Order: sequence, then structure tokens, then C-alpha cells
Amino acid sequence: MKKVAVIGAGASGLMAAYTAASNGHSVTLFEKNEKSGKKIYITGKGRCNLTHECDEREFLANVVSNPKFLTGAIYKFSPEACRRFFEEGGLKLKTERGARVFPQSDRASDVTKCLENYCKKVGVEFKFNEKVLKLDIMQSTMSGIITEKGRYGFDCAIVCTGGKSYPLTGSTGDGYGFAREAGHNIVPLRQGLCGLELKGRYFADLQGLSLKNVSLTVKYRNKVLKSFFGEMLFTHYGVSGPMVLSASSLINRLDFGDVSLILDFKPALSPETLDSRILRDFSANPNKNISNCLKELLPVAVIPEILSRSGIDGEKKVNCVTKEERRALLTTIKNFDMIVSSLRGFDEAIVTCGGVDVKEIDPVTMESKLVKGLYFCGEVLDVDAFTGGFNLQIAFSTGFAAGNGIGEA
Repeated sequence: MKKVAVIGAGASGLMAAYTAASNGHSVTLFEKNEKSGKKIYITGKGRCNLTHECDEREFLANVVSNPKFLTGAIYKFSPEACRRFFEEGGLKLKTERGARVFPQSDRASDVTKCLENYCKKVGVEFKFNEKVLKLDIMQSTMSGIITEKGRYGFDCAIVCTGGKSYPLTGSTGDGYGFAREAGHNIVPLRQGLCGLELKGRYFADLQGLSLKNVSLTVKYRNKVLKSFFGEMLFTHYGVSGPMVLSASSLINRLDFGDVSLILDFKPALSPETLDSRILRDFSANPNKNISNCLKELLPVAVIPEILSRSGIDGEKKVNCVTKEERRALLTTIKNFDMIVSSLRGFDEAIVTCGGVDVKEIDPVTMESKLVKGLYFCGEVLDVDAFTGGFNLQIAFSTGFAAGNGIGEA
């Protein structure tokens, strides 16, 4: 039996602690907050989208950074295994639109309670309100940890401290300091799954406009990186919403000067079908101003900007609109381009991209290749994915791998 310290009682830490203890080890879980899972409580707007209903291949296709590194962990503790784990722990689940999995109760706190109950059943000792200050490493081997209350001897330590996003939950980047002390490289940190600030001022007039069933295409140097379909929201700074959050993680390491976002207001309609629809509306309302005629096709708030980009006076009568102007209108509706100026801050980002370089971590056990008995899992690693429950699944899978990586007592 080994003495194991788990640092951080979030999603990956609770899973790692349970798994290590269930293998017969003596596990102590250190958390600087007064309770477990502070970040879990705010995920999914307090409902906790804990995983995604898909197979392993589809899951890995939604991982942005280092999917190859995660392959073994995801296959060993898959989304299906994750759902089974929580249901066997007494947590009833439901799958909503977009294959997103939530607790049936719609309470994120129930996810944390389920994990805590698992930990208590296998004898995990919890130490709350105790911040870990330093790892005690002797001759490239874990020896113990130093907290605000003193030194503890441990054979192994699992660092599950999260990233830098939502620092009020305690995610203040402590794990990166531990990793650096151990000699690890830290891939530069970026905000992930966050809103995007746009160039220009037009979006201020669109603030509060929520769009559904639209598509967003991300281009880099005029090459399409990925297209998303779903919902987005115009804000006082630019854009947000599920599609935008995922897009942010795709572009956060790129030069924004070479990035463009292309919004299609009518992705279900081909250009030809949309043109026929516009002609039909024009024919039915030949004496209307074009700004009024478009109200059944587009959200009212966006019509002035679309007409401006199309070079059409909003007061122009429909029967005076030229064929060239109609083509420009169609092009703008299906290719509404937006230029990104910056990411929103870490205080708004859902995840942190970057972190402990996975080249220095064993992908099977999550053990450091530099220090024996030192493990990393969850958001502190340079792994991240799109929105939809993928990032919490990564936390659970890497926590499971780390807890099992220590082996059986």
C-alpha cells in the first residue's frame, strides 16, 4: 500500500482519489477551498454537462489539443463507462439535445456528491481549507508535500489543481508552479471556450440578439478549419454562445489577423433556394421598403447591418432593387464575416488551454517522465476540447488513469 496525496478536489481529483483508494492505497485529498468541486458547481450553468453521449472515436474528434495523448485514457474510461459509473453511484442521468449528458435533477451539486460518496466508501481522507505550497522531491522521486500546516510524507502525489479559468473557484494556476519545480515545461496558457471580441462597432447595435440554427465557419488564412451549427449570441464586446465558445479554442493559438468567422444566417437554404425565397417575398411586397420586406426572413436587429454591407439603402422600394443588389444581399446573408480582435479573459473562460507538456507525461498512467511518483491529470495538462461535456470527460478519464497508474496495493 502506498501513501498518495491528491492535490485538488475537482472533477479529476475526486476521480483520481477514488480510483487510487479503490486499488488499496491510503489516499489523502487536499483542497484549499472549504468544499469539493467548486468549479463543478458552475459548469453547464449550474446543471453540469458531465459528458457527451458518443463513442470514443467521435469523442476524440472533438478534442482540440493532443487527442492522440488522450486516446488510451478515453478508451479505458469512455463516455459510456462514465455514464455507467455515475448511474451505479445512484445519480440518474438524462441526455439532451446535442447528445449532452446532465444529471436528471439539473443540479451540478449532485455530481459532486456522487463523487464524494464514492471516495468516502473507499476511505479517502479529505483535508479542506489546506493549501499545498510545494512538492517535496528527493532525487527525482516524490517524497512528500508541504502545506500551510506543515510537511507530510507521501510516496505519490497526483496534481489535479485545474487551470487558470474562473480563478474565483480556486483555479489560480498552482499546478503549473508545481510542474515547473519538478522540471516540466509549461505550454503557454490561453483562454479556452470563451467569448470573442470583434473589430468594429456594429455588434453593439446587435447586443442581446440570440441566433439559433445558424452556422459559423472558422477560416485561417482563407482555409476552412471547421464549421459549427447551432446557437450564438451578440454581446456588447462581440459574440458568445456554444458555437463561438468552441471556435475560441480552435483559434486561441493563432494570429487573429489571419482568422475570420463567417456566419450563415440561413444554412438550411442553398444560395439558389434562398434567392427564390427572396424573389418570392419581393414579388409579394413590391411597394414595401426592403428593410420592412426582410423582417420575415431575418431578425429585425440585423437587417440594417446586412443592408449596409450589401450596399442597399433600407428605404429603397423592393421593386427598385437590382439583380446585382439582390445577389449582394444573398451573399451577405450567407457570408456575414466577423474579424476577431481578442479573447475574453480567464475570468470568463470555461477552460484553460496549454499547461503541462504532455510529451513529458506517460499517456497510460499520467505519471511524470521526470519525477517518479508524480502524476498530473485534468485541466492542468495541455489537453482541451470543444464544448458539450468533453472537457469534464477528459478530467474523469485522466483522473481514472492516474489513480490506476499507481497500480494495486
